[in-house]
Amino acid sequence: MQTQMLVDEAVEALQSQIDDTAIIACSGGVDSTVAAVLAHRAVGSLLHCVYVDTGLMRKHESGEVAGIFADLGIELEVVDASERFLSNLAGITEPEAKRMVIGEQFIRVFEAEQAQCGAKFLIQGTIAPDWIESGGGERDVIKSHHNVGGLPDDVNLVIVEPLREFYKDEVRAIARELGIASSERQPFPGPGLAVRILGEITPDRVTACREACHIVETQLQAAAAEGKCELPWQYFAALLPVKSVGVHGDARVHGETVVVRAVTSLDGMSASYSPIPHDILAAISTEITNSLKGQVNRVVYDITHKPPGTIEWE
Repeated sequence: MQTQMLVDEAVEALQSQIDDTAIIACSGGVDSTVAAVLAHRAVGSLLHCVYVDTGLMRKHESGEVAGIFADLGIELEVVDASERFLSNLAGITEPEAKRMVIGEQFIRVFEAEQAQCGAKFLIQGTIAPDWIESGGGERDVIKSHHNVGGLPDDVNLVIVEPLREFYKDEVRAIARELGIASSERQPFPGPGLAVRILGEITPDRVTACREACHIVETQLQAAAAEGKCELPWQYFAALLPVKSVGVHGDARVHGETVVVRAVTSLDGMSASYSPIPHDILAAISTEITNSLKGQVNRVVYDITHKPPGTIEWE
């Protein structure tokens, strides 16, 4: 009953705020999906849902997101902006600078959509940890979330954030109340693989990180299905700008390093590393180094809690 009241209040608030066409950025994650379903209930045909393929998405991500919204009966426009994002990120290595570029490019994409549909509002799936970690007032900047601290100053859209005061566990509860099948989908950062590729972002490094993430996800999901371990709250791979000497067959390899990260958490504000059994980690390591032979020759496992680390590496 309490969750239903939250849904009703959110729908009423959106109806009072939005009196014209609104664009919503739909990533397929639980936050933006919940925001989209609430907004669709509130304003119906005034809502224009957009999924932006930044070229930094996980393997099969675009198809999966399209399927989620088809199942929800919500029309979704897919915009391929991969060239725009990758070209603007070229040569940028500092994490905060990456987030600023990504935040600005998202807005530029939505401004182009605004020109087509005449939107006045931009709905975002911002939740409490996003603005808390982005700093402001007396809060230190932990990392600027692209939908908060990464926004440019000259945004020509009215920002609406229906989930701003909620934490991840609360958003999942609302998703279950709304009947969203993807309510337990693991978090994926708005900047995508850009914050899992430490150092320079190049097409080859994006491909490597995407494949490593896919291997971690499929291996851990299979192990959990077989009862070998609990499925972590979030699990992925990051590509480090660290090269070391290795060997494939009889050949010397000077390859990069992949770090595997898996954590348990309730709301994302704190987290503990997941104690993945060594045989599963060994299988992940073997598949990554075989699949990315010549590019990656070393796999490590991150056993850092949050704090002192964050869940993502950037």
